[in-house]
Amino acid sequence: MKKFAIIGAVFAMLAVALGAFGAHALKEQLGSSRSVWETAVQYQMFHALALLVIAILLHLFRDSFFSIAAWLMVIGTLFFSGSLYTLSLIKITAIGIVTPIGGVFFILAWLFVILGIFRIRTSRFN
Repeated sequence: MKKFAIIGAVFAMLAVALGAFGAHALKEQLGSSRSVWETAVQYQMFHALALLVIAILLHLFRDSFFSIAAWLMVIGTLFFSGSLYTLSLIKITAIGIVTPIGGVFFILAWLFVILGIFRIRTSRFN
């Protein structure tokens, strides 16, 4: 649980830093790729916050599905946002093949969150 909370907080911190970096320091270098960079930042932040929520769910309910979901979100963030950051900076379009793989990891992560919630059998969550 703690490791996913830490990873989520680090991802959120980096999303803020990378968002500011892209808006200011890389403004001219990104050019038309700025929207791609911003998409990477947004997805990173959304999933960083989701990781924090999953860490809490994992702490409360100790279900392995939440652990699986967390790992899938970590991998999804690295693939999805990481490929978009790279694409924005080096403009090699072939790296774009990695982005949908990250998206699949995100979808699977959310599926495991849903399944984990369905498996909760406690009055604390009803």
